[in-house]
Amino acid sequence: MARRSTQVAGLDIGTTKVCVLIVEPSESGLPVVLGAGSCPSRGTRRGVVVNIEACVAAIKQAVEEAELQAGTTIDRTFVGIGGPHVRGLNSRGVVAIAGRDHEVALEDVQRAKDAARAVSIPPDSQIFHVLPQQFAVDGHTGIHDPLGMSGAKLETDVHIVTASVSAAQNLVNCVNRSGIEVEGMVLEQFAAADAVLAPDEMEMGVALIDVGGGNTSMVVYERGALRHIAVLPTGGEHVTNDIAVGLRTPVPEAERIKRKYGCALASLVDHEDTLEVPSVGGRKSRVLSRQILCEIIQPRVEEIFAMVAEELQRSGFERALHAGIVLTGGGAMLEGITEIAEDALDCPVRRGSPADLGGLCDSVSSPQFSTAVGLALYGARQRRVVPARPPHPFFIGRMTGLFKEWFNELF
Repeated sequence: MARRSTQVAGLDIGTTKVCVLIVEPSESGLPVVLGAGSCPSRGTRRGVVVNIEACVAAIKQAVEEAELQAGTTIDRTFVGIGGPHVRGLNSRGVVAIAGRDHEVALEDVQRAKDAARAVSIPPDSQIFHVLPQQFAVDGHTGIHDPLGMSGAKLETDVHIVTASVSAAQNLVNCVNRSGIEVEGMVLEQFAAADAVLAPDEMEMGVALIDVGGGNTSMVVYERGALRHIAVLPTGGEHVTNDIAVGLRTPVPEAERIKRKYGCALASLVDHEDTLEVPSVGGRKSRVLSRQILCEIIQPRVEEIFAMVAEELQRSGFERALHAGIVLTGGGAMLEGITEIAEDALDCPVRRGSPADLGGLCDSVSSPQFSTAVGLALYGARQRRVVPARPPHPFFIGRMTGLFKEWFNELF
């Protein structure tokens, strides 16, 4: 099976699941999904590798499934990185506009970005992305592209994202040991946002909440630019553990019960609904009311969105989300979660799934594939192939050169 040079792969290594997506970009139509693979994640905790051999085995299994479905092989992939070690901060750079004509040139823009990235970061972290939010020329703000404008002073507001050097290197090691080259690494929140957010939402103000297994990640966009990121230490895995303890059932059974019968809002469940709950230690299974299950799930989900509300208030963006909240990730598939989020955050909430795809799109049209789809779309754009839905100019386009520079410097 020969590998086509235009094919792009995205690899999402999560706490509970490893997802691989292979797409064929198109210059005139939708990106075509050729194959997708997933398997339970092993060797990672809260987005950080804790067992390399187990993680490598999970990656190989997911890749083999995707290759079998696609009828081809891959030797390169774009990988997502996330977890509690990821940090974001806003910064500003100011420079004098050089040149005899005092017109803004590429060199001036780069010097302004370099000035903005002169911030203090922990010694074990590295600047991952420097994302422009807006430019100003002689005090005139709100400029998206200052090239060619005349003035004496150029300012830029940027959002700087840092990540742990060791966490990134461990991810690269796992992927390399599985026989695949890391073509690029992208922050998971960026990838998921690219897959499920519309450009008008990013312009009006929106928060993407990715409810993963070990973490709940958040990214805020306003006026088309990234403004804030955060990682909260609670996710779907904690809901599963609550079920296991509350119903006295093994964790794998608790996960199955959550997926099949779980509901985040107890009032949506009929009091007569029941389910069979396996016991531990070979004891006899029990039949319990589904209402009991939901009463275990609801407090944990309410806690997650209370933490989201607190983080939004701390960041100052709780009143700027005119397009509301978009939920994605495996945890977003839980019944009743949008109602809980709307009540806790007091704004419109929708569940976001990948769209604008061709081929085997039904296999990935689920919130749990959002990050993998976004990674593949990012890879397609980085190879200068434009999918049907163009990205916002401040989202993916400006990340490419910055990431290449960072990746070469680090590895």
